[in-house]
Amino acid sequence: MKLGLSGLTAISFPSLLSAINNSDHSLKNTNDKGLTILFQGDSITHGNRTLDNDWNHVMGHGYAYLIASRLWYDYPEKDLMFYNRGVSGDKVSDLVKRWDKDTINLKPDVLSILIGVNDVSKIVANEYSIEDWNENYKKLLDRTKKELPNTILILCEPFLLPEDWEIKKTDSRQIVIQKMQKFVRQQAKDYNAIFVELQEPFNRACNKAPAKYWIWDTVHPMPAGHELIARLWIKKFSENIDLNF
Repeated sequence: MKLGLSGLTAISFPSLLSAINNSDHSLKNTNDKGLTILFQGDSITHGNRTLDNDWNHVMGHGYAYLIASRLWYDYPEKDLMFYNRGVSGDKVSDLVKRWDKDTINLKPDVLSILIGVNDVSKIVANEYSIEDWNENYKKLLDRTKKELPNTILILCEPFLLPEDWEIKKTDSRQIVIQKMQKFVRQQAKDYNAIFVELQEPFNRACNKAPAKYWIWDTVHPMPAGHELIARLWIKKFSENIDLNF
């Protein structure tokens, strides 16, 4: 079943789901409720969300909000639940520290992770190494697979879109982010996760408008940038997961 970028128009989410497609992504929801999707990451995911029960703002104002609002609108009868647990400023080591509370305890059916940009400057400054980052990222995946073996992983590619950075600063950070991107892509293969490529789509988007139209400070997306992420996320989701009664 293929889903359009403008919305998910023909998909079903029963209270007990089992779906397998050609990519061998198997979705099993053993709860008596609808599908639960969790977004994890840093400020890009956080999107200025509130930490209370104010439903005007609990999903933030970024790509997680765009994805959730679209699916919530299309399927009011399916008892879907979305959580945004992105935290502004978080590095991968911060995710490790709060993984049980903010991920394992929520028991998501689908877990989406976008992390890495806050680690880049720390690695450039030699506060820790890219190997340390890789190890902590794998800790997240290993912990999830151990405690939530049926959860489908969606790994989003960390990205930068520099425009005005001086050459030396740009080069050093680009080297690190490219190593992260290669690693995350490989982990998607190793853990049978869905990989959402973001760097090249942002690069191509600059053929339509300048970098600052998409990402205002090389790191944080503009509204159009969040829409780009949301569309790519939904596209990869639809290509890899078939949901049937």
